[in-house]
Amino acid sequence: MLFIVARSGAQGRRAGLVSVLGVHTASIVHVLAAVAGVSAVVVASSLAFTAVKVVGGCYLIFLGLKSLRNARTASAASAPKIRATKQLFAEGFLVSLLNPKVALFFLAFLPQFVERGNGPIWSQTLLLGLLYITLGLCSDSMYALLGARLGSRFSGHAARVRATRYAEGGILIGLGVLSLAIPHRRARA
Repeated sequence: MLFIVARSGAQGRRAGLVSVLGVHTASIVHVLAAVAGVSAVVVASSLAFTAVKVVGGCYLIFLGLKSLRNARTASAASAPKIRATKQLFAEGFLVSLLNPKVALFFLAFLPQFVERGNGPIWSQTLLLGLLYITLGLCSDSMYALLGARLGSRFSGHAARVRATRYAEGGILIGLGVLSLAIPHRRARA
């Protein structure tokens, strides 16, 4: 959510909404991984979990540093650097895909609502995952629109434009560092 608000606040509504689509396309991958049991393997393997966590955290830091570098040259007249839709989508996709906590969420959350007598477990898990994605698209789109609205209030003054871009970079770096700092605790059998 913070990634989406930061992206739309600094780069506008289109950037935020395309990022939402990227994030939730990766959620589809996570849901399918949970259905297939791959999420359980990643969560159970400290090495796999740590590898995904480190790559994801470093990617967020990379995006944050890129935003900070762009903030230095921002002026009141400079519009946000318009990124290609593919790039915005890919960044949102990778941010979500490389977040092992999303896999952990689907693995821990969805099974609580699956009932053995109501059909195949995989189909219930898939249906619940798709419902989550639908709700996430709605709520995250609202956050993107809110972020864009807040960002537009800061446009027009060089210092405000730089501040929103520094905020985006700081949020992304903070999320990356936080991702790297939180230890993985294996479930005890």
